[in-house]
Amino acid sequence: MDYADNIRSRFELLAPLLDERGRRLFVGAEAMHIGYGGVSLVSRATGLSREMIAEGIKDVTNPERLPEDRIRREGGGRKKVVEKDPSLLTDLDSLIEPITRGDPESPLRWTCKSERKLAAELKAMNHHTSPRTVGRLLRGMNYSLQANKKTIEGGSHPDRNAQFEHISKQVSAQIADGQPAISVDTKKKELIGNFKNSGRELRRKGEPEEVLVYDFPSLGEGKVAPYGVYDMGRNAGWVSVGTDHDTAAFAVETIRRWWYSMGYPTYANAKRLLITADSGGSNGSRVRLWKIELQALADETGMEICVCHFPPGTSKWNKIEHRLFSFISQNWRGKPLISHEVMVNLIAATRTEKGLRVRCELDKNSYPKGIKVSDKTFTEINIERHEFHGEWNYTIRPRIT
Repeated sequence: MDYADNIRSRFELLAPLLDERGRRLFVGAEAMHIGYGGVSLVSRATGLSREMIAEGIKDVTNPERLPEDRIRREGGGRKKVVEKDPSLLTDLDSLIEPITRGDPESPLRWTCKSERKLAAELKAMNHHTSPRTVGRLLRGMNYSLQANKKTIEGGSHPDRNAQFEHISKQVSAQIADGQPAISVDTKKKELIGNFKNSGRELRRKGEPEEVLVYDFPSLGEGKVAPYGVYDMGRNAGWVSVGTDHDTAAFAVETIRRWWYSMGYPTYANAKRLLITADSGGSNGSRVRLWKIELQALADETGMEICVCHFPPGTSKWNKIEHRLFSFISQNWRGKPLISHEVMVNLIAATRTEKGLRVRCELDKNSYPKGIKVSDKTFTEINIERHEFHGEWNYTIRPRIT
């Protein structure tokens, strides 16, 4: 609870017990205790006018200016602006929400609704008010400045929940059978250099880490694409930091590196690998190169590779997002990613109380974009599409040579 909330709670507790002069003395004493800015803070917390608080300060400093037996009669004093102008709140509300409560053609529909602009528009509607009064009224109406919130995922596929259940069953059965089940995805691309990184870390007061003012790529070492593999059965992760393009070839090469470094030592007798992935990006369900590269991996390892894609617009449900990537972001918050080595070390040092362990490696190989897969080459893939949404669920088996 901040200072304004403390004042508000005390005022709401005492106000019914105080007369007009007692309330004035209370807010005056609070404002004096705060010092500079106290009048504004107390006014916002209690809803009382700045003028009344200023009078309260005078009463506190000069008790003799108002005799004890002189109490303002009930209903005395300046009328509230909404009492003198009953339609003011309704018109103000219509300006804030022009589509649902007011005129869809409101002149403020497409502009930033600052207190000053709102006050000017209200004056044009024959209301006598000021930006300060508008701000006080808005707070009383429970309005506040708010940023956009990402909650709408886009179009929802009718079989979205059914696909979630299908993936859950596949993963549970795979882990119960002692076979590897991994979640894969590309983390947000990061700019390498002495640039600002969001978040805060402990430093001595007044000694923040200094970074460049401008985030121009030319001032650093370029962007990198961290591609991750999360082992859902062992709570372990692998991340390849790619310095070239984020392509399907890079994605499958990361899976290959995970398999030989972390997967095979644990699942030496594995016959089947299950992969859960998004429907878009380098591992998208429609990307031909993704399937070609998986076929090569299946031929190389002798394992069947089963892939289950999440429906479009549901990438946040992929396990790797909140089991691996979120903890990596927490670990490097407030730390400039000044070099590839720093980024690799920060990722590899990521730990959780539930035992998450991560290995990371820099991948400097070239992964050119725009590789085309011919129809003939694509038909040579040994793929079996599942009965339930074969475009999302399929198995690629090794080819017998």
